Amino acid sequence: MHRRLLYVSLSAVLALSVTPSVSAGQSAPPTLDRAPGTVTLPVADYDRLLDRAANQPAQPDQPPIPAIIARAEVTGRVDADVVRGTVRLEGEVFQRGAVRVALTSGTTLTDAKSDGRVLPLIHDAGVDSAILNGPAAFVIALDWTAPVELTPGRASVVLPQPASGTGTATLDLPGEAADVRVESGLVTDRQTGNGRTVIRLTLTPGSRPKVSWSVREAAAQAGPVEIRTLGDVKSLVTIGDGDLRLASLIDVVVVRGEPTSFEIQLPAGYTLAGVSGPTLEGYDPKGNTLIVTVREPERRRHQFLVTLEQPHAAGSFKADTSFPIVSGVQRESGELAIEGVGTMEVNPSADDTLRRMDVREINPALRSLSRQPLLAAFRYQRRPGETRRLALDVKRFPDAAVLSAIADSAVATTLVTSEGRMLTEMTLLVRNRAQPFMKVSLPPGASILSSEVAGETARPVSGADGTRVPLLRANFRPEGPYTVSFVYLHGGQPLEKSGDAQMALATIDLPVGLLEWELFLPEQYSAKPVAGNVIPASRAGTTGTGVLSVSNRQSIPTLSATEEAGRGEIIGRVVDDMGAAIPGVTITLSAAGGRRTVVTDRNGSYRLAKVAPGRITIASTIPGFHPGEQSFIYDGIPKRLDFRMAIDGVAETVSVSAAPGSDLRRNEPRLDEIQQAPSQNVVNMQRKVAGVLPVRVDVPRAGTAYRFVRPLVLDDQTTVSFRYKRR
Repeated sequence: MHRRLLYVSLSAVLALSVTPSVSAGQSAPPTLDRAPGTVTLPVADYDRLLDRAANQPAQPDQPPIPAIIARAEVTGRVDADVVRGTVRLEGEVFQRGAVRVALTSGTTLTDAKSDGRVLPLIHDAGVDSAILNGPAAFVIALDWTAPVELTPGRASVVLPQPASGTGTATLDLPGEAADVRVESGLVTDRQTGNGRTVIRLTLTPGSRPKVSWSVREAAAQAGPVEIRTLGDVKSLVTIGDGDLRLASLIDVVVVRGEPTSFEIQLPAGYTLAGVSGPTLEGYDPKGNTLIVTVREPERRRHQFLVTLEQPHAAGSFKADTSFPIVSGVQRESGELAIEGVGTMEVNPSADDTLRRMDVREINPALRSLSRQPLLAAFRYQRRPGETRRLALDVKRFPDAAVLSAIADSAVATTLVTSEGRMLTEMTLLVRNRAQPFMKVSLPPGASILSSEVAGETARPVSGADGTRVPLLRANFRPEGPYTVSFVYLHGGQPLEKSGDAQMALATIDLPVGLLEWELFLPEQYSAKPVAGNVIPASRAGTTGTGVLSVSNRQSIPTLSATEEAGRGEIIGRVVDDMGAAIPGVTITLSAAGGRRTVVTDRNGSYRLAKVAPGRITIASTIPGFHPGEQSFIYDGIPKRLDFRMAIDGVAETVSVSAAPGSDLRRNEPRLDEIQQAPSQNVVNMQRKVAGVLPVRVDVPRAGTAYRFVRPLVLDDQTTVSFRYKRR
């Protein structure tokens, strides 16, 4: 078997096989001085040469930084006017060989050791560094010292600044150091004992921490110092349903000395509920005496809040009360305020030592303790040994329910289909203080489809005892009357050829001043109301034209952003049957505040400004045209109301030719047909069914409207019964 041989250039083989790699810092090897030629190699050896040339050894990754100090721990002890301590550094050298590592700055080092051996240091530009070999971890201990800076009343020391990412420090201070402050650091612990104070703090990387504390010169006193104090007691008496609560804010001003405790005499009959204060160390109640212990006795003022309780009989009662007294004070002043929970009459009585004052003059700190309106207030001055007492005569009255929301008026529009389904929209003009929802009791089988608050959609909620319709919504704080509306669908019973049918409205838990109801029946049925708790609109002295729904933006369009109108303004345009503008039309606004008129300009436009919220009527009149009139509940939002006026008298005076025996004159409409013509509310409901509501209802497009009113509806159902017959 013959071996396969390959002839290659000798220079190419030498370049592949004998050229070594050149590392960083080494000079290139000398090139071989040989004459060019050829050499014969087996294919396997040639392939190995190619693999060695393609797979060069990977260079090792270099560390991003030569070394790092991971953690530093600084300790120090202050003696006289110098502080000494150690700095322990833990870190690691990443590069191979000798590396210069920065250790600390801004301090005086007396010694440096690593693994028990002396470590040489390099001091350059205030930074102490060391030469360390790597890669390896290291632990270095540095001894440092620094002077203590003394200023009147305070002492301070600057700690070393280690070049580490995290660090802690422990400093041992002489005496019971007070008012310890740290710059560029955070105190995490403080312990006092055996005449010294030890603080522990966390260092801020990159900054030198400075610790300062207050000092006092210890001078031997010839004798004990007499303690002199002043007291001020501000008390709040709260009359609850079954107890009296007394909260006293006690201020003690130290005039002389450094007292560590105070004695407070508590009024008889009360039980101590709690004691608090910024300098309170502890308290010990002993009968009617309360001993409070304070920390930081060098402070000139101490404040405590003492709360007491005592039961009393339910209902009306009489009681005497006194107030806490700070024992040993040279002078004590005080203020007293009385508040009560519920409906009551309080008659406080006292002697001349308690002087009546206006509740508006009460100290703000005492006023902040109250949660109810203040009923009475007193101030007093007390000398040592005196006691101030107050007699209370409390007469409690039963609570009465208060209406938080009321509907001035309500408008209901019901569309009845031949299948007996009823679609009803109710719109209320609401005055609301704080009630978020109103309860709606729907007829059996009915469901709410939509609801709106002041023209914006709101979501109703369902509960175990009924449905809740929102009266408020997010970012809406009403200052006057506004509209709330909801639409619901009731299945009902299909209408037959003839019979009786009873219809009812949903019941709401808001009192309604005046309810107006319009029922729209299909044109193929003739009906007559026979019973119910409503009044026909014709008998009530109203034409029923005031049942326009304010919440329906199709009936009164909201102004577009391009039209200039402010709050409380109504604008519109008057046109004829062909859409041409009618100038000179008198627009009359009728409201509870009176009547006023404006005239349309040459474009047929008008503007009514400063229109107050409430029920209003706007009429348009001009000779030669039928007058127009619309009534609705206005909520103060800018609105647009247009009128289309028909020419008056043309249909009654013009006759046309026709076949013999025919009479094509337009007869005048009868009064009952005018009263039974559907209002704009019915048209708006039909539009809603077409494109707004989430269900499909085949409502009649033609029919007869029946209007009813009912005054003062108080949480009961409104019903009407019809006797109907198919035409």
